Amino acid sequence: MAAISVLLPLLLLGVAVVWSIFIYNNLIRGRNRTREAWSGIEVQLKRRSSLIPNLVESVRGYATHEHEVFAEVAQARGALAKAAGPAAVAAADGILSQALGRLMAVAENYPQLQAAAGFNQLQSELSDTEEKIAYARQFYNMNALDYNTSIQTFPGNLYAGRYHFEPVTFFEAEQGVQQDIKVSFSAA
Repeated sequence: MAAISVLLPLLLLGVAVVWSIFIYNNLIRGRNRTREAWSGIEVQLKRRSSLIPNLVESVRGYATHEHEVFAEVAQARGALAKAAGPAAVAAADGILSQALGRLMAVAENYPQLQAAAGFNQLQSELSDTEEKIAYARQFYNMNALDYNTSIQTFPGNLYAGRYHFEPVTFFEAEQGVQQDIKVSFSAA
């Protein structure tokens, strides 16, 4: 009987320690998955950003009088490069998407540009990158949801505050840029 009265509290203490370690490690895993998912968004945004100067130069060669559109794309691209955090990046990305939509609208007015192989390749790469960005956003938001849920629900919330696990922001479209932007890659 004496052995049971000694072993039972030790067993309960051992279970509590293992349970605490499991919860803490789960929070770390969630935070790391969210950070990795965010880096996926950044990679795709940088890829798109590096395509933009070539695309602008292609259009500029045919549409030299469209200075406002070129300046708008350049400003939006610069704002995206300076943005930090999901909310700021989402806002800057929305503005850049609108500017790219206007650039593509200008390109539609030049059939000879639409027929250029280099321009068509850039359009294809941009379209592929846009799909990858959409997937990366979805993947990030899914991980952000899982992580935020784990730090806001019991028993994770007991550890989250103590060990400074902060909720992350979802990557959401800025108000006003949620309407669809018509980007057409078809030849005129």
